[in-house]
Amino acid sequence: MEASVITVKKLLTIDNLQIPVYQRPYKWTNKNVNQLIDDIISHTEKTAYRLGTLVIHQHFDTKKGKIILDIIDGQQRILTLTLIAIAIENYLKDDRLIEYNHKIDFSFTNNISKANIQNNYKAIKKRVEEEFDEKTISFFYNKCKLVQIILFDNVSEAFQFFDSQNTRGKELEPHDLLKAFHLREMDNSSKKEEMKKIVERWEAMDTEKLSKLFALYLFRIRNWSKGYSARYFTKNDINVFKGINPDIKEYYPFAKIFRIAHDYIENRLDYPFQLDQTIINGKRFFEMIAYYDKIIEDIKNNKDDKLNIIKKYEGSYRTGDKYIRNLFYCGLIYYVDRFGDKDLSKAIDKIFFWAYTLRLKLQSVGLDSIDNYALNKPPHSQIQLFKEIREATRPNDILNIKLEILKEKYSTKTKEIDKIFKEKGYLLK
Repeated sequence: MEASVITVKKLLTIDNLQIPVYQRPYKWTNKNVNQLIDDIISHTEKTAYRLGTLVIHQHFDTKKGKIILDIIDGQQRILTLTLIAIAIENYLKDDRLIEYNHKIDFSFTNNISKANIQNNYKAIKKRVEEEFDEKTISFFYNKCKLVQIILFDNVSEAFQFFDSQNTRGKELEPHDLLKAFHLREMDNSSKKEEMKKIVERWEAMDTEKLSKLFALYLFRIRNWSKGYSARYFTKNDINVFKGINPDIKEYYPFAKIFRIAHDYIENRLDYPFQLDQTIINGKRFFEMIAYYDKIIEDIKNNKDDKLNIIKKYEGSYRTGDKYIRNLFYCGLIYYVDRFGDKDLSKAIDKIFFWAYTLRLKLQSVGLDSIDNYALNKPPHSQIQLFKEIREATRPNDILNIKLEILKEKYSTKTKEIDKIFKEKGYLLK
């Protein structure tokens, strides 16, 4: 590893700097751009201003026949600095900029990157023309600096550095860190195109949707099935979605069945995912996320009456009722994960009554309420449903579970739910 401090001027003259295919799109907004420009302008009286860190992986590209510098961390800021430089060049258009002209040449195919670059450049151009004088321009090129870290090991080590840096406080979503980790586990030059396709599919998913997929469903089901709390999914919990690398040399007995499945199924069948199983790192992780995203979408689009009622009854909009709905979905997703659509309507009934029993028993429902209920902690739970599903070998193991019969209820705005409970004998009055 080699660390140094470089000016924006020096950064922009690096002609072998590139954005690797596995990087996420350029997602900075006008707000991010304006904040950076505000910071630059407000510090022009200082002798220097530190803009952040640039982490680069240096390697020799055999196809191009030259050394390439891949941006591992700092892409968003570097692209924005490049846009500012282009705006300055277009604004002045004279010999004063000969010593500053940028050499960085990035190309983009991702539509998200293209749109954000166009929108941000318009905002940057306006501010440069209105607010940048010669002093500001000189400060931007000569006094604004970055810490440049060049990593000479393989891309796996570069991603490990990126991962450790971001786990120490930078504002990245947990799923972004998981993406970096699992791409690192795919470290193989023959898989570059495969990595590119995987990243494109991943980035095609809405960031908020990805965040909810992990936090509300996958994390909770994996933890609850093993008897662990699952209230919030944070950077500290990403190990829940790390497993074994199919290429490592240590062949532990427990991993043998996963290796056999991984090797045999390649290019033959879909991998047989299970939510509570050991994860195979790399490619299988990304396939797994796409697989469960589809399962969840299919469940939410199911036309079963109870799946419609839980979205529409009088109090369904309340935060506590949304927690209950999430608890129900998690139970149903886990059942489908284990038994598919076998006796699905009966499973919907069973899991509906189990989940909404908690709603009727409480005046107010919090996140702690559903977490404790899923883990069979007193006073409100009598069944650890997720443990039951994990240990079940046939649908009837779940369908024959005896549920609690309520003598009375304490919830409000749940008349439609109350009616169903009374009709089936789960609420006496």
